[in-house]
Amino acid sequence: MRWYGSHARDLPWRRATASPWAVLVSEVMLQQTPVARVLPAYEAWLARWPTPPALAAAAPADAVRQWGRLGYPRRALRLHAAAQVISERHGGEVPSSLDALLALPGVGSYTAAAVASFAFGQRHPVLDTNVRRVLARMATGQQWPARSTSAAEIALARSLLPARPEVAARWSVAVMELGALVCTAARPQCAACPVAGGCAWRLAGSPPGAGRRGSQPYQGTDRQCRGRLLAILRDSDGPVPPARLDAAWPDAAQRSRALASLITDGLAEPHPDGGYTLPAHQPALAATQPATQPALTATQPAPPGHQPALAAPAQPTAQ
Repeated sequence: MRWYGSHARDLPWRRATASPWAVLVSEVMLQQTPVARVLPAYEAWLARWPTPPALAAAAPADAVRQWGRLGYPRRALRLHAAAQVISERHGGEVPSSLDALLALPGVGSYTAAAVASFAFGQRHPVLDTNVRRVLARMATGQQWPARSTSAAEIALARSLLPARPEVAARWSVAVMELGALVCTAARPQCAACPVAGGCAWRLAGSPPGAGRRGSQPYQGTDRQCRGRLLAILRDSDGPVPPARLDAAWPDAAQRSRALASLITDGLAEPHPDGGYTLPAHQPALAATQPATQPALTATQPAPPGHQPALAAPAQPTAQ
């Protein structure tokens, strides 16, 4: 805790003036996205929509455009949907209870725990990638945590939390910062670590471990194709003719599959006058979080020059 007091970065969502809405926005943006990329997007988002009702009153297309090139754009739709629920069911204020947070569209166990802890000073285990890595090394002597969070890992994190809720919240963000700045994935700075003397992994000689996943390729993937098509839709003020999308990506089958997945995810829709646009209305939540990307259906016509895929592969991440 003393280390955090003197080494913590001055991030806007950690300041006392940050609203619960600001904390929620930051947590959604920070999912799989570096802080340096999030900072300008976060400031611009809150300057435009400082409250949930302000975002709820906007069109989903505005949220997708404002998201820009931050990546994983379904998060923009989920924030928009969450803002609508907050406005309709919670008087425009982000709820403080863990259960109410978990009921918001797009909010999972980590985000709910983070918002409850950091915005409302509650006592919950907050297990992001950095925290999981620190606890794996410090408490279990493993270089990497398991690929998925286990009940034992959650129980360990809860057992380490200070008893006072407000101290527990600060402890959680301190461990998170330790993982981001010192106990990093690639080059841990053990000599500068304030808990190195009790770190089980270091005391064991820092043995290499299994379980760390390599980075996923991007070049030539469906994710890249989706991003290319979405960028065209985002930069257009009206319907985009199919020919413009055809020119954006050479592989017709992959282009068709990517466009189908954008429509399924609610990030694009056919325009009644022809062509494709960003969404005019918020899609159903189930459509924004698919387990797989289905092929085009009768209600999702293939544009000229595109051949519908017979089946689309699962997408571990969206772009």
